[in-house]
Amino acid sequence: MTDTNTRPDLPDRLSGDSRSKYFVEEIFEHEIGIKLNGKELTNVEEYCISEGWLKVPSPKALDRRGQPILIKLKGKVEAFYK
Repeated sequence: MTDTNTRPDLPDRLSGDSRSKYFVEEIFEHEIGIKLNGKELTNVEEYCISEGWLKVPSPKALDRRGQPILIKLKGKVEAFYK
């Protein structure tokens, strides 16, 4: 288990896509969790705490590049280290 002092602060907006400007590699060195309205989700691709939304991949639909289409869910978003 890593020391909590070495963990970077979680940003207001974070993306798991390395092509995004909201991708922060240092944060993904640690295990993080995301809650939407009190329920923990494990398949979150991007979130924004201040705007109250997160994006999860569609189970079947793909875009023209073969990537899953992201579905935006709204509510109270919480990000935390596990």
